[in-house]
Formats: sequence, structure tokens, C-alpha cells
Amino acid sequence: MKKIGLLIAFLAIGSMLYAQDLKVYDLLEAKAIERARVTVPTDDRIPLYTDDRGMLSLESFIDAREIIISALGYETVVYSYEELKALNFKVGLEPSRLALDQVVVAASRWSQSSRELPFHISGLKKRDVILQAPQTSADLLAGSGEVFIQKSQQGGGSPMIRGFATNRLLIAIDGVRMNNAIFRSGNLQQVISLDPLAIERTEVYFGPGSVIYGSDAIGGVMSFQTLSAELNNSDSTLFQGNIYSRFSSANREMSQHFDLNIGGQKWAWRGSFSYNNYGDLRMGSKGSSDLLRTFSVARRDSTDVLIDNPDPEVQLNTAFEQYHSLQKLRYRPSTYWDFEYSLLYSTTTNYDRYDRLIRTRNGQPLSAEWYYGPQVWMMNKLQVDYRKSSWLSDGITLRLAYQNFEESRHDRNFGDPNRRSRTENVDALSLNLDLKKRLSKDHKLFYGIEGLWNEVQSAGIKLNLNSQEVFAEAARYPNSTWASYAAYLNHEWELSQELTSQVGLRYSYIAINSDFRPNLEFYPLAFEEVEINKGNVTGSLGFVYRPAENWKWRFNVGTAFRAPNVDDIGKIFDSGNEVVIVPNPDLEAEYAYNAEIGLATIIKEQLKLDFSAYYTYLDNALVRRNFSLNGADSLIYDGVPSQIQAIQNAAEAQVYGLQIGLIWDLNEQWSWRNQFNWQRGEEEDDNGLIGPSRHAAPWFGISRLRYQNDNLQLELNSQFSGELSADRLNFEEQNKAHLYLLDANGELYSPGWYSLNLKASYQAGPSWLFTAGIENITDQRYRPYSSGLVASGRNLVLAVRYSF
Repeated sequence: MKKIGLLIAFLAIGSMLYAQDLKVYDLLEAKAIERARVTVPTDDRIPLYTDDRGMLSLESFIDAREIIISALGYETVVYSYEELKALNFKVGLEPSRLALDQVVVAASRWSQSSRELPFHISGLKKRDVILQAPQTSADLLAGSGEVFIQKSQQGGGSPMIRGFATNRLLIAIDGVRMNNAIFRSGNLQQVISLDPLAIERTEVYFGPGSVIYGSDAIGGVMSFQTLSAELNNSDSTLFQGNIYSRFSSANREMSQHFDLNIGGQKWAWRGSFSYNNYGDLRMGSKGSSDLLRTFSVARRDSTDVLIDNPDPEVQLNTAFEQYHSLQKLRYRPSTYWDFEYSLLYSTTTNYDRYDRLIRTRNGQPLSAEWYYGPQVWMMNKLQVDYRKSSWLSDGITLRLAYQNFEESRHDRNFGDPNRRSRTENVDALSLNLDLKKRLSKDHKLFYGIEGLWNEVQSAGIKLNLNSQEVFAEAARYPNSTWASYAAYLNHEWELSQELTSQVGLRYSYIAINSDFRPNLEFYPLAFEEVEINKGNVTGSLGFVYRPAENWKWRFNVGTAFRAPNVDDIGKIFDSGNEVVIVPNPDLEAEYAYNAEIGLATIIKEQLKLDFSAYYTYLDNALVRRNFSLNGADSLIYDGVPSQIQAIQNAAEAQVYGLQIGLIWDLNEQWSWRNQFNWQRGEEEDDNGLIGPSRHAAPWFGISRLRYQNDNLQLELNSQFSGELSADRLNFEEQNKAHLYLLDANGELYSPGWYSLNLKASYQAGPSWLFTAGIENITDQRYRPYSSGLVASGRNLVLAVRYSF
């Protein structure tokens, strides 16, 4: 019995001395903080730093009465070991009101401080997103004041960044690229497949990102981190979640959301569900009458008829519904291993392409119908993290993903009983293996390999609405495979305490195989199959110089590329205005060469300035140009004589601009935050003439006056955009009279605009959060540049969140 008693006492003492792992996280956003510094003030022990999961062992701090925990951009805290034990070894740090640095993942796929990065990265904080209450992820990006959003319809939102858009920007979700083989040069709506209520953090990486992300990352990368499955360090089960409801008056929106997290020490599950119902959008009352929606089309007795809109401020044919689901299952069997399976799913109902429905000719609408079928996106992902140091790495992340995309287009000319339908299905497989290794105190490597494989299936039919007969129709794309295989290496070198450099290199091999034979009966193509195999090399070099703690200079140069995809080489479609785009098998990658200089500084702990100037030159640019097919420069397309064009490596382009951020903390409660963007782009037309770039938006930005105390946030903001005069309107846009207004000289132009918005949120106890807002207070009527949809008029937004 004595021996048993000694054994029990020994085990009890051992359990008391057993040190838990400490987790350090952002108090407001609940995300892990990497490189948080943990020290004891009266001790000579070497400081310890948290890993990319915000974790470290407290084994050497068991006896400490004061443990200092600090991180760049956060307020420092001090606890004893016993106090940390009472906190279940979880410490939340409060972000500093002003900080030069933040923790980001977009630059290297790993959590790291922006202190080390020579690029401009903007992080959208979760608390700011909750205050703004965006309807879609496109609106979420617009709220940053650094991303311009184009909308052809309410079920859309195509980002423009630094003069680039669509397939020259990359979207990444939880480290997996969304861009697929049919991402087009026309406006893209895929970003709305992401549920803004299921996004934990959004980061926008400005400038070329091809070293890490490969093809398409020319203008920037939009990186989204979705809700994670959270474990619990204690023996109990973590049970937490949110219920959310939102109403918007301008489109009679009703949105509902529910998410739940159940977490133990090794297993966790996170589920999220959202439903959005959007009615027809009402525009403002003060503005040009040319923007009113005066008519619509109805089919009566097998005949299309023009009908008057009883309320022209309501944009008929803009309503739709959307569903989102997220499921994550996580298993962490030990300190070193972490497994997570994710299933993300999103679908819409049919939604009309509003910009096509407002086109007219001789007083008659061109289209009786033009709508997208359900936009369906599904992603299955398995992520494996291994965090034991070895000669190979200090951390390894493997991501295996399968995505499926479904989309369709349905259109019918006014007076024509034949409806044309085209359906696309893309299966996308991806493998990413990312590693990091600290070679020494001053040298760090990020490296990895990537494999991508896409299969495209495309079909077309024509339905006669009178007879219900179905006819074969040309597919939009050839049935194709698109693959990419790549390896990359990025080296970070701390040359001194003031100077850090980064150099990166990537090699990508692209392979495309397309079969055009099913379309030969419809179009006189000169080829049956196309095979392209190309290699591409990109690189980057950057420096960060910090002469003082409150000053940061950054400089980088780099290249990026966009390899031709199936949309480039194989699409056949009507671009409007009697122009038809035909395939072109002789394409190569376009290359971008970029230089950027930036400055960030904090003056007297009240004023923060962040400035970037950039220049990008695009060579071998893939653009639409006049083309000939079998010696002819036109053909009969859908019964209409049409000019032939094709995507070609036919041009050069350049974009240059400025980004300026200014934050002024007036006192503990009041702050004034501003973001301004100016860009200018130029490109060649088919005759070699230089003209404005299509995706270089007019200057735009946002200004916010904010009041904040413990429970209440108030914000008065103004979003604004400048005029794009007739001489700055892109050649292609000049053919879209239905999107623009006429100036005093009778020429098309895009007017400037602004909206004044008031937002408020109130935290009522630990569980209830109430949000309210009035958008476009002055009820302005305006259409943002290149958009078909007129912006929302005065809009009352009400939302409530219950957290448990």
C-alpha cells in the first residue's frame, strides 16, 4: 500500500508539473497569431515564439509568476502560469489601434507577419465585415475600398484590381485556387459562390502573385479563409455557434444563417448553412432618367410582347435565390499531425443577365430572354498539416482538392421562338504540397509543388418554344483537358535588423488538349483537335527596409503570367453588336512585368499613412482582335452576319497607379479612415492604336468616420468613384451604348458617383449583436463603370446575430 501511495503521489505531482500548450489568438477575429513572443522579465531564458497555429509549449515556464506575451500589431499582456491555467491556456490579444504589421497568409500560404513582406496586402477584419453586413462576397470586397466591383446583374460581382480583372486575377479558398480552365476575359461571377457569413478572414494580395499561385495571378490574389473547426484544450466539449438573420429593403432581401462548432481535444466539426432570397433591386430616385427600367418582355399566346414597367425605378429581372453550405471535420491525433476534411457547396436559382435585357434596337429589345442557369460550385478538400522539424522542413501542408463547377447560359432573341441553351461542367483536381524551413536565424525557405487537372464538358441545344422540338446546337467550348504542373521556391533573408529581402522563382508546365469535332457541323473550322504544351518561368525580388519601428519602406519587382486556357483557345460565342468570337489554337502565355514601391508609417501614434505606387507592363497580351476564318472575315452566326474576332497574342498593355491609405485616430473612440485608388491603363487596338484599358476603373475609394466604445460601433462612410470621360473610355466599351450616358458633346461616358452610408452595431451582452444601416442615404441613381446593373437606392439594412 505504501508503494501504491508513493506512486499516486508521484503521478499527482507529475500531473501538476505537466505543461499545456499555450494558444495565442486574435481576440476579435479568433485567428491564430504566429510569432507571438513569450518571455519572463526576470529571466535570461531565450524568448519562445508561437508556431503558425499560434501554439507553443509552456514546459519551461511552469514556475513563472510573470509571463509576457506580445506580438506585432497587438497589445502586450502579462500573466502568471496559474492565471494561464485558469484561462485554459488560451490567450486572446487585442489588436493595436494602429499597427504597421498584421499576420497574413496570402503571400506564401503560411501565416507570417507582413513586417517581412515587400508586397501590399490588405486584410478585411471580421468585425468590420459584420458591421458592413455585405450581401455577397463581391460586396464584401467592395467594402475594402481597394477593390472595384462591376455587376452585369444582381447575381454577380466581378472584381477589378490595379487595372486587371476576370482571369487575370486569382481567387483562392482555404489555399486552393478556384480559377478553372473556362475562367473568361469577360466579367466573372464566381466570387459570389463564397458565403460572406462563412468567411473567417479575407486578404487581398496586390500585384503579381505567380511565384506562389501560378497562372492568372497578374493583378492580384483574393484569398479567403473559411470558418475553421475549433478543437478544445480541456476535457470538456466545446459547443459554440451563431444564428444570423438580415433584411434589406432595396431588394426585399431575407437572409438566414446558422453555424455550429463542436470540438473536443482531438476531434472537431464545423457546419455552416446560409439561405439568401433577393427580390428585384430598386435604384435611387435622384439621377438620369436614362437609367430607368421602363420596359420588360412577356410571352403571350406564343408571341413576345413589350410591356411597360409600372415602377421604372425597380429593375425587373434581377431577383434570385442562393444557398450555401460548409462542413469541416478535423482530427488532430498529436501535436505534430492535423487532418481536416472540408465540403463547401453553393448554388443559385436561375438569374437573368440584366445588361443583355436592356439592349434595344429601333425601339425593340434585342433579347426576349437571357439568363444563367444555376451557378453550382462544390469543393471537397483534404488538408494534412505536419509540424515536426526535420532537415526537410519545419512544417508541411498537403492540400488535395476536387472541385466541380456547373454553369449554363440560355438566350432567345425578341420575336424568335428558339431558345438556345449551353451548359458547361468542369471537374478540377488539385494537389498542393507546401513546405517551410528556417535554415538559420536569418534565412527562411518557402517551397512546394503543385499539380492541377481540369476536364471541361460542354454541350448545346436549341428548343422551339412553340413546337417543343429540340435541335442540336453548337457547344460553347470544345471538350477539353487542361493541366498544370509546377514547382516554386521563395527565400527570405534578414540581411540586418532593418533590411529583409525576398526572392522567388517558379516553373510551370501547361498542357491543353481540345476536341473540336462535335462543333464542325456548325462552324467551318480548319482543325479538329488542338494540343498546346508550354513551359513558363516567373520570378520576384523584393526588399523591406525599416529604419525605425514606425517606418517601413518596401520595394519589389517581379513577373507573372497567364497561360491560355480553354476559354481562350476554344470559345465560340456572340459578344454582342454583331461580333462573333471564334477559336484560335495559336496562343502563348501573356507575361506581366511589375515594379512597386511603398511606404507605411505611423506618426505620433495617431496618424498612419500607407502608400503604394506601381507600374505593370503586359507583353503578348491575350486580347480580342479581328480575325479571319478560312479566308473570310465574317460569318452568319445565329442568323446574323457577324464580324469574326478571336483571342490573340496581339497587343501590349500597361497599367500604373497609386494606392493611398490614411488612418487618423482622433482619440480612443473616434477614428477617420480613408482609402483612395487611382489607376490608368493603356492597350493597343487591332490597328495598333493606343487606347484606354478596359479594366482600369476610374479613381475610387472610401472614407469612414467611426466611433467605437466597448459595445457600440457607429460609422458614417462615403464610397465614391470618379468620372470616366469619353476620351478615356475603352474601345470595346464604346460599343456598349446601353451601359453609358451621353455627355454634353453627345459622346458616351461613365459619370462619377458617390453614396453616403450610416452603419451601427451594438453588442447586447455576450450573445446578442444588433446591426443596422442606411445605405445611399441621399438616394442617388448611378451605374458604376462597366456595369449593367444600376446601384441600389436608399436601403435600410437590419441584422441580428445570436452567439452561443
